[in-house]
Amino acid sequence: MTVSTDDELSEIAGHAMLLNVEPGQRPMAWAAQNSEMVGRVLHEQGALLIRGLRLYSTRQFGQFLEAVFHGELAAYSYRSTPRTKLGGNVYTATEYHPSETIPQHNESSYASTWPMRIGFYCMVPPAPGVGGATPLADSRLVLARLPAHVVEKFESRKLQYVRNYGSIDLPWSEVFQTEDRHEVEAFCDSNGIAYEWTADNGLRTRQVTPALATHPYTGEKVWFNQAHLFHVSALPKEVLGDLLATYSEEELPRNVYHGDGGPLDGEDLQAIRAAYESVTFHFDWQREDILLLDNMLYTHGRQPYAGERKIVVGMAGMHGHASRI
Repeated sequence: MTVSTDDELSEIAGHAMLLNVEPGQRPMAWAAQNSEMVGRVLHEQGALLIRGLRLYSTRQFGQFLEAVFHGELAAYSYRSTPRTKLGGNVYTATEYHPSETIPQHNESSYASTWPMRIGFYCMVPPAPGVGGATPLADSRLVLARLPAHVVEKFESRKLQYVRNYGSIDLPWSEVFQTEDRHEVEAFCDSNGIAYEWTADNGLRTRQVTPALATHPYTGEKVWFNQAHLFHVSALPKEVLGDLLATYSEEELPRNVYHGDGGPLDGEDLQAIRAAYESVTFHFDWQREDILLLDNMLYTHGRQPYAGERKIVVGMAGMHGHASRI
C-alpha cells in the first residue's frame, strides 16, 4: 500500500497498519489529500493507526473524521452503553468503571444497522503499565478460528437479543434518546424489534439478527454479533448470582438466545471467546493517536486501567442487514 506523502506506513503485530505522519502536517489538509488512501487501507486491512497529526479539539476531530470518511458522523442511537455526547456527534468512549474489561465487539452488531466506520482519538493516554489499551481483532480471523459446527449452528439459527431497560441497565429514555413512548415504538417497528412495556415504566425488547454478515465492499463473510458479550455468562459469577436472586432470567438487563428462543450452549460460547482471544492484539496509546476501523472487519475492546484516560469516538457510514451502500 503506497501513500501520497512522505508518511511512513508499517504494520502492528502483522495486522493493523501504523501510519507515522511527516511532522508539521495540517490535519484537514492532510485528510483532503489522503482520504482515498485511508479508504483503501481500511478496505484491505481493516484498521489504521495514524500517529503524528496534531488535533486541537474534539470538534476538529469530528471534522477530520468526516473528511476521511467522506460523510457526516452518525448519532449514537439505540445505545448499548453509557456515553456523553461532546458535540458534532463525537462521543466519549464507553463510560464503564476503569476496573471493567470491555470484551471485543463490532460496534452495534446486535442491531439491524451499524456504522461501517469508527474513529478513536486519544486525548489523554493511560500511564504506562496501568492498562487501558484498545485491543483489536480481525473479524475474518475470528470466523476462521471457530469450529465449523458452531458457525453452522449460529448461522442457521441466528440470535435473539433480549434487553430490559430500567434501574439496573440503561433506562429506555437514554437508549432511544427520547422520553416519548410513541417514538420508541416507531423506532422498534421500523427496525424489527418486538417490544412490551413492563411495570414501573420499564421496557423489554427482543430482536432477532444474523450471527454472520457479508461485507458490502469486499464480499468477505465475517463473524458479526455480540453473543459472547450479551450472554449472562459474560457477567462475573457473584454479579449474576445477585441478579438471579432478585430477578427472573427474563427480567435480566440483557441476555441472548438463538433466534428460535433456544439457549446458547456454554461450550459454544467458550469456543467463541477462545477464538477472539487467539487473534486479539493491542498497541499502547500515545497522545493524539487516531485509530480508524472498518467496523465490520475489526472488533475493538478495552483493557481495565487505573488513573487518567480520555478517548473520544465518532462513527459514520450506516449500513444494515437489509441495505446496501
